[in-house]
Amino acid sequence: MSLAAAEELARAEAGRAGARPPRRAIARVERAMRAANRVIVVPCMLALLVAAALLTVGVVARYFLHAPTDWQEETSVLLLVGATFLSGAYVQEHRGHVAIDVLSSVLPPRLNRVRRFVADLISVLFCGFFAWKSWTLFHEAWVEGQTSNSTFAPPMWIPYGLMAAGMTLLTLQIAIQLLRLSPPPSSSPTSSLSSSARAHA
Repeated sequence: MSLAAAEELARAEAGRAGARPPRRAIARVERAMRAANRVIVVPCMLALLVAAALLTVGVVARYFLHAPTDWQEETSVLLLVGATFLSGAYVQEHRGHVAIDVLSSVLPPRLNRVRRFVADLISVLFCGFFAWKSWTLFHEAWVEGQTSNSTFAPPMWIPYGLMAAGMTLLTLQIAIQLLRLSPPPSSSPTSSLSSSARAHA
């Protein structure tokens, strides 16, 4: 292999490496996302506790005090929607979502890496579409002033907004993990190929 051919191949490799997202930028976004997840998961836990307390109070008031209310159930649903969707990115960060791990235990490491890459790619496309659709529903509910059909009638932009924000965070989290699975660029392709060419000259 000639030195000129080696340098040409090195330039091609460098061009492909430059087309990939910089690893440092991905690491910074990942750290910011991790910090955001740790902050968001706290109110999500509190929302679950408050929803459980409201449902318990509603049951006691209805069956023991004979004083039913019309706001506790819907408020609990709103809290559960927010906790479920906003914590999705935190769960994805730890790969905690429900998954079938049959293939991961039988595939070799390289094929398992490809399997995870394809699964993340499909997931980010689906979650991205879900987030976009949730934002359109949020906009419609906000502009049209939509409310639920109950007597409590909370505005519908609240659950749609929680869904949209949560799915956007989940899409970003999967995208970060997807970029992490992409092969890293070589550190110094020119020097390595040049030295290889000199060795074969």
